[in-house]
Amino acid sequence: MAGYRKLGRNSNQRKALLRSQVTALLYHGKIRTTEARAKEIRKIAEGLIAMAVRERDNYETVTVKAKVARKDKDGKRVKEVVDGKKVTVYDEVDKEIKKDKPSRLHARRQMLRVFYDVTEVPAAAAGRKKNTKAVDMPAKMFDEIAPKYANRNGGYTRIVKIGPRKGDAAMEVLIELV
Repeated sequence: MAGYRKLGRNSNQRKALLRSQVTALLYHGKIRTTEARAKEIRKIAEGLIAMAVRERDNYETVTVKAKVARKDKDGKRVKEVVDGKKVTVYDEVDKEIKKDKPSRLHARRQMLRVFYDVTEVPAAAAGRKKNTKAVDMPAKMFDEIAPKYANRNGGYTRIVKIGPRKGDAAMEVLIELV
């Protein structure tokens, strides 16, 4: 007997399906799918959440000097003429950044193996293409999801049966983060 469900797909299609559904679950908090898929998604998602909980505080804060372009009141870069050329003016600023320790960096890379890129699109029709931004899923895991489950030992997801699907009578479920 196999250690996992094949879901009627070959291996690369199955991995892609599970990756996309795990990404959607952890981004949105809940998804609607079939029971067999949900049970496979649960295994992967719970492992990722456990990894994030384990490594959530494993970083050090470092202060670095960064060059930042000076901007005017309209938000445009300030330029000066130096030797007949226009040159942008930069200011040095101290910034505090989180530097991952080796085990957290490894956890971040393990998460990136599973997650697909997520792009956040604004709801308003105006500026939908222009104002999109990429979501850093490992950062969301460490900063939002892991603190929520810090004092919980497993059982991060819940599967609720909805009923049979109209087209093929497959049992549909709602899988959500608890």
